[in-house]
Amino acid sequence: MKKQGIDRRDFIKAGALLGAGFMAVGALPSIGRASSYTPVKYSDVMDMGPEDMAKASGPVTASMRYIEKTVASIRNPVIRSGVQSILDNPAPTIMEGLGTKEKKEVYEELSASGMVKDVALEDFLPQAKDAAKSPQPFLSAPGSGYGSHHAYPGGVVTHTALNLRASLALYEGYRDIYDYLLDRDVVIASQALHDLHKPWVFQWQDNGESRTELSLAGTGEHHTLSVAESFYRGLPASVCIAQACAHNHPGFENDEKGPVNWISTAAKLIGKDAAAEGWLAPDGSTLPQPRGMENFVCHLGDHDWILTVPAAHWMIPQMKEIAVQKYGLTEADLDGKKFNQLRNYVFSQATIMGLYHLYANQGKDALTDTVLSIVTPA
Repeated sequence: MKKQGIDRRDFIKAGALLGAGFMAVGALPSIGRASSYTPVKYSDVMDMGPEDMAKASGPVTASMRYIEKTVASIRNPVIRSGVQSILDNPAPTIMEGLGTKEKKEVYEELSASGMVKDVALEDFLPQAKDAAKSPQPFLSAPGSGYGSHHAYPGGVVTHTALNLRASLALYEGYRDIYDYLLDRDVVIASQALHDLHKPWVFQWQDNGESRTELSLAGTGEHHTLSVAESFYRGLPASVCIAQACAHNHPGFENDEKGPVNWISTAAKLIGKDAAAEGWLAPDGSTLPQPRGMENFVCHLGDHDWILTVPAAHWMIPQMKEIAVQKYGLTEADLDGKKFNQLRNYVFSQATIMGLYHLYANQGKDALTDTVLSIVTPA
């Protein structure tokens, strides 16, 4: 996108069109304000799968529609189709070229450079039965580890929708206040894909928990694997580099080391040299310069976790108390499927943030009544 020498009248006209376009893709509907749910029996919840829970959720399905409409507004057809294909099937295609020998070689290379620590070879990279098919739909994946933010079926969807809204608000703010016209396509694509491999990393287990995430290149493995996937599928470097900045920004030397490590590690996973490909500066020590503003917007947009992590820490114990008091679960049950299925369904229907808002403003009794209105003990 041409960013310099743009006529002021054209700039205002473009801004108005883009603003109208964003309104047209649909502001996310207000969800959860009318606390009414179609109750299901606890016994029925025990037999539900994560995808069933996500599909039954108003917040999750509305968030998915918002993501899809926003992605559909991407103007560049190559970027738009690339993002849509990943959301439709976030398969770990990066595993196509990683046979037993290649995986061992990459593991040893990354271990030698300090990008893999305290992870055994057999645990390096999540299990992938089929490199051409995602272990689960994007719709049903949690937003993080089982004790962290959006830890419920569909959590990655509500998390991504919120981050997209924040990123587009930043896009509009920089446009309106500074006359800084960012690449809107890159802003949307990088944020929509920033957690694309959570369906792979956080696969649901038989006990109702999600898989425990390991570390890769100094951050949760989903991040580096997601960046690698975007590069491997041929998305523009500008999108992939901005996506890599979700977990840290390149504004200061120590902070920029994060994106540099994630990009260089992603490149090694797919058999590429990041500097030679132009994904890093020629010496490999920084991002390509001048650094794109979209990199910072992706990072700033991915801050839903600031409140949602502690909200999860506060709500999970409350759910345990309710499970014991109202559903007859024992303390032992709280560490297994009997509790996990209950919390997964309740959280997926009301969201952790929705329940925390209720608890913070109306108290424990209102929280308990809402949980009982979602799942009846009988």
